Amino acid sequence: MTRPLLIFAAGFGTRMGALTADRPKPMVEVAGRPLVDHAIDIGRAAGADPIVANTHYLRTRIEPHLARRGVVASPEPGRILDTGGGLRHALPRLGAGPVFTLNSDAVWTGPNPLATLDAAWDGGAALLLCVPACRATGREGPGDFAMDDRGCLTRGGDLVYTGAQILDPAVLAQETGEVFSLSRVWSRLAAEGRLRGVVHGGGWADVGHPQGITAAEAMLAHG
Repeated sequence: MTRPLLIFAAGFGTRMGALTADRPKPMVEVAGRPLVDHAIDIGRAAGADPIVANTHYLRTRIEPHLARRGVVASPEPGRILDTGGGLRHALPRLGAGPVFTLNSDAVWTGPNPLATLDAAWDGGAALLLCVPACRATGREGPGDFAMDDRGCLTRGGDLVYTGAQILDPAVLAQETGEVFSLSRVWSRLAAEGRLRGVVHGGGWADVGHPQGITAAEAMLAHG
């Protein structure tokens, strides 16, 4: 089934240091290509339509590139809205129904992450793609979630959220304020027993810091 995709591309990328002094983090290159292109290609291969990316930091440096790739920009010119606020702001460009979201600061090997999510989606509230912490290349810190034998997620555990999910935008209705994180939504859904997960069958690398670039390129080189 065709679903809309929002790529999160608005952040400041402060952990990248000097690499993001003159460009937003999604334009930092890994394996010779901007990070955002890795995300766009995943969306295209999964049949996502439309593909939208939110923008804020140095947005004039990324929006022309997005336009060339046929991606719709969802600007946040006043202030950055965080993931939940950014998704809600982008909904008029995404259309109705459940949406994919994908962080732009990761690279992947193995099955298409969005296709994996789509195959496992059962029409619930939110389905998050995770990897065991031992397979989270470049990840700093502990895991995010634990998953039971029904696929329900709870906070804590050795599963790392990869930045890919399907979410029903209706779950945003209870959130107040313009700026909020999807993490707050997940905590509420987990407490209600409505947050589910699935495990990615390939490799995943976090490229949130300069050392992550080398680690991600090594992972890609080994397939």
